[in-house]
Amino acid sequence: MSNWRWLAAPLAAVYGSAIAIRHMLYDEHLLPSYTPHIPTVCVGNLAVGGTGKTPMVEYLVRLLQRQGYRVGVLSRGYNRRTKGFLIATAAATADTIGDEAMQIHRKFPDVLVVVCEDRATALRKIRKMHSPPDVVLLDDAYQHRGVICGLNILLTPYDSLYSHDHMLPWGSLRDLPYRAAKANIIVVTKCPDTMRPIDKRVVDSSLHPASFQHLYFSRIQYGESHLTGVPLVLTGIAQPEYLVRHIRALQPQAQVIAFPDHHRYTPQDVDAVLRRAENCDCIVTTEKDMQRLAMTDIPERCGKPLVVVPITLTVDTEAHSFDEDVLTYVRESLHKQSTADIPPRNQ
Repeated sequence: MSNWRWLAAPLAAVYGSAIAIRHMLYDEHLLPSYTPHIPTVCVGNLAVGGTGKTPMVEYLVRLLQRQGYRVGVLSRGYNRRTKGFLIATAAATADTIGDEAMQIHRKFPDVLVVVCEDRATALRKIRKMHSPPDVVLLDDAYQHRGVICGLNILLTPYDSLYSHDHMLPWGSLRDLPYRAAKANIIVVTKCPDTMRPIDKRVVDSSLHPASFQHLYFSRIQYGESHLTGVPLVLTGIAQPEYLVRHIRALQPQAQVIAFPDHHRYTPQDVDAVLRRAENCDCIVTTEKDMQRLAMTDIPERCGKPLVVVPITLTVDTEAHSFDEDVLTYVRESLHKQSTADIPPRNQ
């Protein structure tokens, strides 16, 4: 074990103990939790960033809309400059609602997109709207114990399973591994295209899901990229290596500038990008990154094509159907809600 590991291990133990105490306070009802009177689907993870939450939220939006449901998306709005409860409008930007919420808002303009640090407060306000959504998707709310969601979907990357990870700062876990038991559905994300049945059995054995939990495997797919010459891959996401690997498979000479996740561009950053772009033929970025790039003058000043690579998620069909698991929960929840709203007949 390296010197860093010797230092990180006790810090991880202290952090894990603090998280355990917090969970105990909620479990003993010493801290309040709110049960929404509306179907709620939580998409989250145990680790920090890079598990594919936004592609999963988009997948669920499309799934539910195809069934005719009115969908709402509730996010914290990470790294926004605003505070409190905000509804995305035509005037919204990545600075006002966050880059991930802005991406959802632009791709699904008919979806109610709300940001708020306090999800319980936000859900109460959503419920009181004149025409509330039929179902609300909570993005990155697995650790938000202030709300008891109806369906919890836990994501974990194939090459970094939570069962093989450690608490921060030793590893990348921000929550205790035993909290995986809260999930109704576990989705292993970013699986290789060549995944064999035996590989899935190994993962199943490692995660050891409970009998009531359904385990699924998913992969990311990149949209078509019409690249010419040498591209400059420009990102501000948690795990850019997947995109870099994809682009370099198409253009091995691709150059890379990788900023931290949710990075807000400074004038110095813009100048640095433009200098690097002089020796490249195009700039390649993600939809999420484009939400912040659109707030700079890089697209206007660059003079090179700016290629946005869309990312979608596909879920393998196993013994159970992921889609049907989600739709069954929504149908049954709405049925219970409508039944509860019917006043009893006079005896």
